[in-house]
Amino acid sequence: MVSTPDLKVRFGVGLAGDVAPHELPALVDRLEALGIDSLWFSELVYSPAVDPFIGMAHALARTTRLKVGTSVAVLPGRHPVLVAKQLASLAALAPKRVLPVFGLQSALPAERQAFPVADGRRGAVFDESLRLLRHALTSSGSFDGEFFSVSDVAVAPRPARPLDIWLGGSAPAGLRRIGRLGDGWLGSFLTPGEARMARETIERAAADAGRTIDADHYGINLAVSDGGLDDEVAAAVRRRRPDVDPSELIADGWPTLHRRLDEFIAAGVSKFVIRPVGAGQSGDDGRLEDFVTRFAAELLPREN
Repeated sequence: MVSTPDLKVRFGVGLAGDVAPHELPALVDRLEALGIDSLWFSELVYSPAVDPFIGMAHALARTTRLKVGTSVAVLPGRHPVLVAKQLASLAALAPKRVLPVFGLQSALPAERQAFPVADGRRGAVFDESLRLLRHALTSSGSFDGEFFSVSDVAVAPRPARPLDIWLGGSAPAGLRRIGRLGDGWLGSFLTPGEARMARETIERAAADAGRTIDADHYGINLAVSDGGLDDEVAAAVRRRRPDVDPSELIADGWPTLHRRLDEFIAAGVSKFVIRPVGAGQSGDDGRLEDFVTRFAAELLPREN
């Protein structure tokens, strides 16, 4: 097992579109009781999944310690001031427990129309949206940009401690954006070697912008299967990453996950969002409960 005295290793549970709303209350209560660090909501519009902001509010209202995050929510196509109001409200209700992560666009082509942005301008809109979001969370006064002009921004209550805004993505332009504008990174569908290169790209971009990213602010989404990789799962992975063997991106069993975690930690990644593959399917509460029980037994001892 890799020793990481300088990095704070933490594990959270990730939810995909196969967890139905009626399963969420019991899941939240179980995570809180077990002392699990965090729960992460995916942005999946056309699925039974609960909306990330609604899910975060629900989970925070039922708990006193559990952190909640988005993995990841789409920012371009939303007005940043309204997003700032949502985040400020959540942070006021549950200080230090709100972990927003934003991305450029949905990974699902069918859902991209729900976040309209002018053709060819999504990256520029994302950059400006991030600047306005941070302005609304930390400052007053007007904001005049190419895409947004807002007079007398006055979002309240402002968080006593500025919220860290993490970003997803793995394209070179997206990684450089994190260095320039983000506070952390949550990647997905990457090998440990790719994650190392992504971290180094972010660090270089931050240095070029006269900034630093906290060494503890690098994370990755990982999936674990407790019963082999079936054809449907493998096909879904190949659609996202046709250039990589699915077994390199999804851990087949907990021993494989532990080896993969060691590799990511050695690459400088210390925050992990772990989701089940083939468990927690809607209407099968027992499989989700089994995953959470195993998650706690396997991963809580690894936190430092």
